[in-house]
Formats: sequence, C-alpha cells, structure tokens
Amino acid sequence: MRRLRIWALATRPKTLLACICPVAVGTFMAAQENHFHLTTAIFTFLGAIFIQVGTNFANDYFDFIKGADTHTRLGPTRATQAGLVSPQSMKAAFCITFFLAFLSGIYLMVRGGWPIIAIGICSIISGILYTGGPYPLAYMGLGDLFVLVFFGPIAVGGTYFLHTFSISMEVLMIGLSIGLLATAILTVNNLRDVVQDQRAGKNTLVVKLGVRFGIQFYIACILGASIIPPFLYLFTGNHSGLIVTLLTILFAIPLFYQVNQSDRDLNPILSKTAALLLIFTILLCVGYGLT
Repeated sequence: MRRLRIWALATRPKTLLACICPVAVGTFMAAQENHFHLTTAIFTFLGAIFIQVGTNFANDYFDFIKGADTHTRLGPTRATQAGLVSPQSMKAAFCITFFLAFLSGIYLMVRGGWPIIAIGICSIISGILYTGGPYPLAYMGLGDLFVLVFFGPIAVGGTYFLHTFSISMEVLMIGLSIGLLATAILTVNNLRDVVQDQRAGKNTLVVKLGVRFGIQFYIACILGASIIPPFLYLFTGNHSGLIVTLLTILFAIPLFYQVNQSDRDLNPILSKTAALLLIFTILLCVGYGLT
C-alpha cells in the first residue's frame, strides 16, 4: 500500500485536470453535434492520461538528473528527489507509461489517420523532451508554448476531429482558451521555483523575463481564456451562452491578488488555478450546450 501511495503521488494527480479538461471539452462539443463515439472517447481519455502521467514521470526523472530538483524543492514532493523511487525505476516507469499511451492510441490512429498519428507521436516525443534530451523545452523557455499548444488547440481539436472527422476555427479557438488556463497553471509553478530554476539553468519565461512579467502573464492568460468564448459568440453569432465564461474572472480575482506571493505560499495558488480550469470547463460546456 505504501508503494502504491508513492506511485500515486508521483503521477501528480492535481495536474491531470490539464489533460482531462481539453479532452472533455472536445468530446462535449462533438456530442452536441450528434457525433459522440463511446469507444473513441474512452481511448482518448486513456491516451491523454497516460501521456500526462508519462510526462510527469519523465519530469520527475530528468529534473532530478539535471539538478533542478534538490532537497530545497518548494513544490509538491517529487518521488525521485525525495528518495522514494530510484532514478532507474522512474526511468522505467515513464517508458512503460508512454508505451501504454501508444497502445491506447493505436485505435485512435487507425480511426483518425495521419493527423492523429502525427499528434500522438509528437505528444509522446514532446513529453520526453519537455525536460529530457540535450535541448529540453522547459529549460529553453519553450515550456509555456508547449503547454499552450498541446493542452489547448491540439487536445481539444484532436478530440473533436476523432469524433466528427472535421475541424473548425471555433473549435481551435475554444481549445486556445483551455490552453491558456493550462499555461496559467505552469506559470504559477515557474513563479514558485524561479530561484531554484535559475540556479539549475532552467530558463523558464519567468527566469528570463522576471517575476513581474510572470505575474502579468498569469493574469493575461486567465483573462484571455475567459474572453475568447464570448468573443467567438460576438464574431459568429453562435452559442450566446458562451458569455457565461466571463464568470471565470470573478473566481479568479482573489488569485490575481494572491499570485504575487513567493516560494511555498504559491502552492495553494497552484491548486486553485487547476480548480479554476475545471470551473471554466464546466461553464464553457454549460454555455455551449444550452445554446
């Protein structure tokens, strides 16, 4: 039971909302157009979760190897750094998890063809290269772009495509709003770890451009996500209920004041921002579904 708890901790369950929400939105939008496919939905959720968990395991391993995770870590416990799991075991774990993601994706690749094959391969490779390899994305300040694209338009658009075999700018823009909130979660993480990241040579946007920029970027991501759906309604005249996503700003106002904290004080903000993504997803689906 203790080993199970350790591995459950290593999956970083609070981060799973970032992969579940975009798949849920893409599935819901397809279902509203009478294109829901149950088997596709099951394998899409499984694939997304395996890729997210595999990426978390890979980050756990590579951040420890590269020295970004030390005994002074401020965030939630990392299993490898804490000595709960050996580096060899964690390396094996992320390889196995990505293999499970590949197995889950076989059906989706057969159903969706080359676009889904490309998305699947790029997702797995990017999950490894996020902190691994000679030029890790997170260490080059590209982590935010990776999260924005893969947890936003690609996740929502790819899911929608698997159900409908079509794509639209509206779907991609909705995906962008989800991606912005996922990026806000990452930004809180980078604000908390800015000192350690700087020492380890992990050049996130916050390290490169400063804490003040990080706070402003965090606020801009949330405001942008909240505004995009109402803008789509004003531009297209479709789904007037999308204006309900503006309520997200009301939930976010306390976070705008609290995000200027530092170190471990930002850990609760990380959880609250993930909860904000869930709130936004619910508002989005309600607004889209009712109209």
